Amino acid sequence: MNLTKLNTEQQNPKTLNIDLMDTEEIVTVINQEDLLVPNAIAKEIPSISEVVDKIVQAFNKGGRLIYTGAGTSGRLGILDASECPPTYGTDPGMVIGIIAGGKEATTEAIEGAEDDGDQGKQDLIDIGLTGNDVVVGIAASGRTPYTIGALEYANEIGAVSVSIVCSKDSEMEKISAYTIAPIVGPEVVTGSTRMKAGTAQKLVLNMLTTASMIKIGKVYGNLMVDVQMTNEKLRKRAENIVKTATGASDEEARAALAEQNNHTKAAILQIMTGLRGKGVLELLKKHDGHLRDAVAAFHSSK
Repeated sequence: MNLTKLNTEQQNPKTLNIDLMDTEEIVTVINQEDLLVPNAIAKEIPSISEVVDKIVQAFNKGGRLIYTGAGTSGRLGILDASECPPTYGTDPGMVIGIIAGGKEATTEAIEGAEDDGDQGKQDLIDIGLTGNDVVVGIAASGRTPYTIGALEYANEIGAVSVSIVCSKDSEMEKISAYTIAPIVGPEVVTGSTRMKAGTAQKLVLNMLTTASMIKIGKVYGNLMVDVQMTNEKLRKRAENIVKTATGASDEEARAALAEQNNHTKAAILQIMTGLRGKGVLELLKKHDGHLRDAVAAFHSSK
């Protein structure tokens, strides 16, 4: 394939002489190019919203969100997936990032891994892909064989297949059921898709998981009420979330968290309703973990 025809491989006319620029000129032109990314993503909001709804549907029936990609794209998927458990209290198997070349490829380049389409399929077989899952293939060029192999297998199994690409009319777009394609234009350094394309991919992934977690009840107002208290910073954050949501004192927040085994959402519900112990968790479970619904139901029953 002629790479020069890809949006991501074209030369940027604004940076043809970037090697002659002084330091401030270089960083200024990088910044100016980065400013193009949000507008490119804004054009894809309808597609992003569609995919979020598919992810929520998958979560609600026990399915998973699975990112797959090579190089920078694969690393971004792993990053987004790894941040869901501490932020939203999700099981580590609910959002998964897979990269061509395996774990070793997260920190170093594994030559040739991205060219193995069969391995893209095999890696999904290895995690037991089902028709309840959503597979999001990430590739700036939209032509990575590894990711194409994964998407083709997702279609074969009946999983929802999604492409995040930064090129028009890509091979991945032709394969996947849904495509998110922010066209950010040529990179400052030709073909260096860790830059604008990578930034666009990261922002889209942020939107997919954040919006999905909000929709399944992991957020109350704009508070991350399922945050995991895995270190001192997060412990303090959980206390502040309980206090902000309820108006409780430091002592009341700490006591409720202790009684509810550091479950932030349950501590909030305990303070809001006066329920204690297992009754709090039972009410949350009855409303699928949606705190606002649980509070409303409790007060409407009084």
